[in-house]
Amino acid sequence: MKTLAYLTKIAAAISLTILFASCEDFLDKPPQGALTQSNFPKSANDALLATNAVYNTLRNSNYNEGLFPILDIMSDDARKGSNPDDQAASIGLFEIFGHTETEWVIGSWWNTLYLGVKRANVVTEKLPEIEMDETLKQRYIGEAKFLRALFYFDLVRAWGDVPLYTTTQPDMSMGRSPAADVYNQILADLADAISVLPEKSEYSGNDIGRATKGAAKALLAKVYLFLHDYENAEKYALEVINSHQYDLEPLFSDAFSTLNEHGIESVFEVGAVGQEGIENGGNQYANVQGVRGTPNRGWGFNRPSLDLINSFEANDPRKDATVIFLGEVLDGVTILGDGKTPDETYDSQGNLIEIECYNQKVWTPGKTVPPSFGHNRRIIRFADVLLIAAEALNENNKSDIALPYLNRVRQRARQGNDAILPDITITDKDQLRDIILNERRHELALESQRFWDLVRTGKATQVLGPLGYITGKHELLPIPQAELDLTGNKWPQNPLW
Repeated sequence: MKTLAYLTKIAAAISLTILFASCEDFLDKPPQGALTQSNFPKSANDALLATNAVYNTLRNSNYNEGLFPILDIMSDDARKGSNPDDQAASIGLFEIFGHTETEWVIGSWWNTLYLGVKRANVVTEKLPEIEMDETLKQRYIGEAKFLRALFYFDLVRAWGDVPLYTTTQPDMSMGRSPAADVYNQILADLADAISVLPEKSEYSGNDIGRATKGAAKALLAKVYLFLHDYENAEKYALEVINSHQYDLEPLFSDAFSTLNEHGIESVFEVGAVGQEGIENGGNQYANVQGVRGTPNRGWGFNRPSLDLINSFEANDPRKDATVIFLGEVLDGVTILGDGKTPDETYDSQGNLIEIECYNQKVWTPGKTVPPSFGHNRRIIRFADVLLIAAEALNENNKSDIALPYLNRVRQRARQGNDAILPDITITDKDQLRDIILNERRHELALESQRFWDLVRTGKATQVLGPLGYITGKHELLPIPQAELDLTGNKWPQNPLW
């Protein structure tokens, strides 16, 4: 279902002429045409376009961690990928934690997240003045607040203290707001969104894919998980589960299929059209990670690591549904790969350290590039909500109650084969905590979850230390140097950068 993606194409064309992002260069660009911030939005139709423009940020290629999936590359789940030379001096540094504050990908992600924030601020500030159906108006504002919370959640996790802008005319000399204040704004925005957004089943037609009450509750549960507020994480995860708006797809691979876009497992996803360019409704997320060479589906970044491949339990079907191996046949297409990329890579001691393979979760049927732009990125899946519930319940000393939610994910994964992935029966809190984290790794691999899961659970030093991770430094990205330069270096840089 691509309807919302098509609608945001029109909104983007308008919004780009009047909205600004975090850096001064956005502010320096004069408005094009007759639209200005003072006369848009003014009507009910303008309100729709302004709201759609916020969604359009999600299809900006740099929304995806600055174009490249650096969160996965910084984890033990992935390597840079592509051929050895491509972006080795920039993106390659993230897999060994050698990146710096001047890496363009970091600044691109920062700027795009703030672009989304500013577009959301237009909706929350300007729509109350418009005469239109009040229920619809409040829904639009709720959608914008959900999206603003989503953008700020990435910002605060990635950089910690960040400027907190909630108006269309912020004080551009504002310093970095404490992370606690940013989290409080996220919580407030999501609470407001929950109060006005409809359930998923209440949307139809062109509205399918918009933010829902369930999406806001699921995001709220995840935010509370990061804050170690397990009581509220449990509360909101269970509310999503008990709403009966969502379920697991019958097969694990179905959760990512083009045939199941906005399906039963999708809590929130980014709609896209199989055409190159955001102006045509496309999303480059899958293209960046697509098979390189034969067939030519993309750039081949974010290669599944051997560590991830070897970590799956015996015969876990999720391994083959997560990783594209050379010689595999998908939708009638044989995967031959890239001639410039070694099939196998060894270190100086002769140890195998990498094989050419690709992320199957972003696969779309076809042999050419354009269909890869039509992959819908799943931001929140119901499987994630089940595992949040399991983790929160375990931390709340309800380990026996946590097991059914964990085992529901494993049951789907085994695909009817009771000889594999047996139900977990352990109720020791510490052991179960590690089991749930391991289950999250295999269920959510290459979905930009693993790095932050390791950081928030205190496992990053143990797991990522051998890759170059430094405790007290790499929990956060550095503030982009360009942002510090704009402030005259008045902002403090993150520790150890």
